[in-house]
Amino acid sequence: MKLIPLLALLALPLTIASAETAGPIAPRQTIALFNGKDLSNFYTWDAKHGRSDPDRVFTVVDQIDGAPAIRMSGQQYGGIITRERYTNYRLVAEFRWGSVTWEPRKDRARDSGILLHCQGEEGNAKPDFKSPWMRSVEYQIIEGATGDVIIVGGYDRGSTEPVFPTLKSKVAPGTRLWDPAGKLEEFGRGKNRVDCRYKDPQWKDVLGFRGPRDVEKPVGEWNRIEVICDGGSLIYFLNGEKVVELQDCSVTEGKLLFQSEGAELFFRKIELHPLKK
Repeated sequence: MKLIPLLALLALPLTIASAETAGPIAPRQTIALFNGKDLSNFYTWDAKHGRSDPDRVFTVVDQIDGAPAIRMSGQQYGGIITRERYTNYRLVAEFRWGSVTWEPRKDRARDSGILLHCQGEEGNAKPDFKSPWMRSVEYQIIEGATGDVIIVGGYDRGSTEPVFPTLKSKVAPGTRLWDPAGKLEEFGRGKNRVDCRYKDPQWKDVLGFRGPRDVEKPVGEWNRIEVICDGGSLIYFLNGEKVVELQDCSVTEGKLLFQSEGAELFFRKIELHPLKK
């Protein structure tokens, strides 16, 4: 009678160790992170409430242009974070802006983003672990500059300085604008942004900004994001146009965080596809 609980007890540490040492997932078939019904592949996080969502910032709505979608209200800064870590995939996501904006960005460019290869604990972009963000490499979604890269540093417990991912990109001389014919430079702490190829040099942080070469569609229309994450290489696409290419990234796997950052945003598709051989 006492053997069964004893065997179960002996097996318990093996189960825990297995879960803790599980590696990132490299998709072998398409993974629909948004299943069209709920947020079961994610958990929520915001800087004010942690993992609770009393303001219902993150919800699934039945009908946006005829199909279910994830709604980010923008009221709180944070995001939905994948429960699993992923590596070596092609991310496909479709988004469009809503009409609601919130202070302090009520009159500024609609802003959001996707944090790739998130490392460490939630909120670690601040030493008190109460940031909306995590150490990561961002695919910026913002009016007039969707496709910009932001390298987000993060703290480890007990550390006094944040650690930043590092990467390389070709940029036009004297700028941080991605240029396939430009000079290869290293980016990280202190130099943590690469601008997308078609960004207007006169970009302004104002609501509704549009540049003459914008690849993003007007507010209310759907946009398609693709990101190829292949080892240390990341390639950003927007509506079929390559807007940034990065290499030698020091992080190659992690969770994904889809941001709420002061503006209403909808996602109707979030998928991870296997890389082509």
